[in-house]
Amino acid sequence: MASENQDVVEELEDKNLWRDLTAFWILGLCNNYGYNVMLSAAHDIIGQFHEEHISLHSVNSTEAIGLRDCQYISTGAILLADILPTLFFKIILPFLPYWMNFYIIMAVMCSAAGFLFVGFAKTEWLAILGIAVTSASGGIGEAKFMSYSSQFNKNVVSTWSSGTGAAGVIGSLSYASLRSFHISNRDTMLIMLIFPLLEAVAFWLLLRTPKNKLRIVYSKELVLHRLEEFSEKMQYVKELLKYMVPLVLVYFFEYFINQGLYELVYFEKSFLDRPSQYRWLNVDYQLGVFIARSSVNIVHFKKTWLMAVLQFINVVYFLLEAIFPFTPTIWISFAVVLWEGLLGGGAYVNTFYRMSQEIPMQRRKFALAIVIQSDSIGITSAALLAIPVHNFICDLKVMGRLMEW
Repeated sequence: MASENQDVVEELEDKNLWRDLTAFWILGLCNNYGYNVMLSAAHDIIGQFHEEHISLHSVNSTEAIGLRDCQYISTGAILLADILPTLFFKIILPFLPYWMNFYIIMAVMCSAAGFLFVGFAKTEWLAILGIAVTSASGGIGEAKFMSYSSQFNKNVVSTWSSGTGAAGVIGSLSYASLRSFHISNRDTMLIMLIFPLLEAVAFWLLLRTPKNKLRIVYSKELVLHRLEEFSEKMQYVKELLKYMVPLVLVYFFEYFINQGLYELVYFEKSFLDRPSQYRWLNVDYQLGVFIARSSVNIVHFKKTWLMAVLQFINVVYFLLEAIFPFTPTIWISFAVVLWEGLLGGGAYVNTFYRMSQEIPMQRRKFALAIVIQSDSIGITSAALLAIPVHNFICDLKVMGRLMEW
């Protein structure tokens, strides 16, 4: 009887826990890989169908140092195509039947189809469809894998998060590396088909079923009413806002920077040209995300709202830098971008780690599936705002950098 009054879940001694931890790391990597690749490859994908129009804004101010090179279609527009399907599936899946195997088959097939559509596209609409299908795969996988993690050791949350962080670094570097060797866009996408295959192997062969790992011991006092009705689920969402709001804000601020302001920050005397500066700022950001998402077992924070405040300070810095260039060296911006990635990755992993400790087992699956929408809500909102703000700054006069080392 004593065991009934202890924890809701009793974890048995488990020598094969490494299988679950490794599987969730691989699943996180494969699930987010396509999203990051499509974002990195967006200009190449669309650029193959028509010439890119650059709008140059000359100014008469004596303080101006030249022309402002701007694209009125910013990367915020590309981001919308890469995030809206993800958000759609994250919103609807928590309210649909569970059917885990069915949805993972869909995720794997959509991932493979996305790479094939983009690789063999002869028209622009088919390439955009490929981006959207890849995005759908990520949304399905993230919603289902995160809710599924509630049935495993809580540390799978940290390995999943580490895998999703690695996807940003590996995705951006692998695409840039393959293209630097003059491998065609089609062949690059065909090579990347290994990731949907790896995702299938990790889920159906490496990951164990929960019943092999946990023995559930329920106390009559501890068992909560399961959320079955739609109205009950919607009512419970209100209790999850304390997790969602800080995460939405963190991602809103960081993707507003990434997709609206990165393109407008340029250091003329740097050893990197403009396209290289943009690419390496993104790699630097992804490195920060990866480090933070892999660190929750070493250090974790409950006050994720503080990360939102700090991320807003980063917005102010980049907004001022884009309009009134004042940073003397690009290395300072690299440091700020790394910090930006650390905040974003830290907010993500600490939110879900905290939920794994605070949310009752009977409601954790639904709660995780709801809160996982937060990053996509923030990213979508950021993309919508980044486009007009980016275009507004493009019309401003170019100010000379106050100091440059």
